[in-house]
Amino acid sequence: MTLAERCGPWAVIAGGSEGVGAVFADRLAGARVNLVLVARTAARLETAAAALRAAHGVEVRTLALDLSAAEASDAVIAATAGLAVGMLVCNAGSAGGPVALVDQDPAAALANIRLNVFVQTLLAQHYARGMIARGRGAIVLVGSLGAIAGCKNLTVYGAAKSYTQTFAEGLWAELSPHGIDVAALMIGRTRTPALERTELHENTGVPAAEPETVVDFALANLGEGPVLVPPEHLPSFQAMRAMPRRKAVEIMTRSLEPQTRDLLT
Repeated sequence: MTLAERCGPWAVIAGGSEGVGAVFADRLAGARVNLVLVARTAARLETAAAALRAAHGVEVRTLALDLSAAEASDAVIAATAGLAVGMLVCNAGSAGGPVALVDQDPAAALANIRLNVFVQTLLAQHYARGMIARGRGAIVLVGSLGAIAGCKNLTVYGAAKSYTQTFAEGLWAELSPHGIDVAALMIGRTRTPALERTELHENTGVPAAEPETVVDFALANLGEGPVLVPPEHLPSFQAMRAMPRRKAVEIMTRSLEPQTRDLLT
């Protein structure tokens, strides 16, 4: 069964102009699925859309929108009114720079929560209703291995991403009986433009996965939800989930030190 047959004629990709989201867009367009790409920067969106139309001949609509804005989900829903959206990919979810909570701008902390919690909840709720009515569909929530345990200087981001995993698990339990795939894709450090813009050091010594590898793994295992962990990370994911929480937090903080060491003491 093709992706178009499995999900339907339209997909919405939040955070679809570059990186992992852009690869999802390319793979879905190659499977003859029309796209609605949502991201903050209009120029990047239009460049990505033009390339997809030229390469695959599908319809691509764009919506330039800050997904951390209070009314972001309403804007996305309004822009897709009347479309049979059979796949939702929530890929937007920047951590921002590492900073201790007591030093963080409250507005930045709340924007992170809106982006990683509010938007994906409301979009999943909306599009799942149509998927249930059609008896098919898929929801992919791009999470982070940073959700395994809390980490110094990434407190809000880690907590928000832990919501993504637990939310996907409950949503899978609700929707899989209706023929709908749900998965939290728990990725590690991935070579994307966003990483390049936010990385504190040019070379942290921490390896980065290629976005094509991550997306191909997700699509090949779409029916194996509710949680998808790339095979190279699965042993450590399982081990840290099983260990005492204090130990897991200490290991997480130490392991991410190459990316946050400017603020670690």
